[in-house]
Amino acid sequence: MVFWGFTVVTSALLFPVAVVIRTATAPFDPRLVLLHRFTCFWASLYSWCNPFWTVRIAGQERIPRNRACVYVCNHQSVVDIFALFRLFAHFKWVSKEENFRIPFIGWNMSLNRYIRIERGSVKGTLQMMRDAASALREGNSVMIFPEGTRSPDGILRTFKAGAFELALSTGCPVLPIAIDGTSGALPKKGFVMRGRHTIRMHILERVDPEGVDARALAERVRASIAAELEAMRRT
Repeated sequence: MVFWGFTVVTSALLFPVAVVIRTATAPFDPRLVLLHRFTCFWASLYSWCNPFWTVRIAGQERIPRNRACVYVCNHQSVVDIFALFRLFAHFKWVSKEENFRIPFIGWNMSLNRYIRIERGSVKGTLQMMRDAASALREGNSVMIFPEGTRSPDGILRTFKAGAFELALSTGCPVLPIAIDGTSGALPKKGFVMRGRHTIRMHILERVDPEGVDARALAERVRASIAAELEAMRRT
């Protein structure tokens, strides 16, 4: 209750700051880099200030600072989102339409021009693909959970092809990210935290999309994330 109360109060206080930043930087920051950086700070508060979560990041030097990538990460919990913001890298989230309606947090997603997807709609998926391709061509990386939804048991699900079709159509490399420990911290079905947890996030080597089709690229990236998760769980 304390955590969620803190989330509500800080969101109400910080959203007006986001509006000011968006307004003040609009003339010289068309990609909204500064607003996204502030959003990274906002989201990181929830792991920095949580005594039950320890976030450890490895491979951060592999994130290219001057090249757009398609970031793909496995998805275990809503905590993945808090952890991924700790990268402080510039990207546009791809997120379901419903999240943009959440007071303050969803409104800030709209301010950042994150990318909406209407799940279950072919038209909505095609629009998401167009919006994501446009963001990549403008120099923004894009963050996608290729499983489509959170895994209920931490087991890696099949990857959908959309993220990899984006990489192929734009020529942008894929940057795989493996994250573990979040499903125990906050399970998919429930809002109650479960004791202390170490959340580990490993950034893997970029994958060049040339010479393969979307399905082969998806399988290659999934295999690399699966292998990293297995190695993380052995240590």
